[in-house]
Amino acid sequence: MPHVVFDQKIDLKKFYTSFEKIIQDKPIIIKIQDVFIDKSEQTLLLPTLVIESTNQHFLIEINAKDNKTTLRLFPETDPEKAIGVKTAMGLLTISILETFPSIKITKTNISDFIPDRK
Repeated sequence: MPHVVFDQKIDLKKFYTSFEKIIQDKPIIIKIQDVFIDKSEQTLLLPTLVIESTNQHFLIEINAKDNKTTLRLFPETDPEKAIGVKTAMGLLTISILETFPSIKITKTNISDFIPDRK
């Protein structure tokens, strides 16, 4: 399962309020336009659309607890773990790193899909 673990618990409310939609149209269409936060402000869900050879709608989850934050596919959705799905997660990772410049990635299995920081 693709995932990214960060070394700190991030402020999900800050990320929620500052979130800017992510839209890529080439080579794979990726749209992450909305974000939903749970009542306890510990989990975000981001509906995601990826269009490659097929259309895939799924949720990406960001969960902040203890001393870490995890970005992963929401377990209740099960898209094909194709290049577009991993690329969408990589783009979201960059958004998190830009919002919280002091955090670091401690573990991931999608490093090839995380673009270099701007």
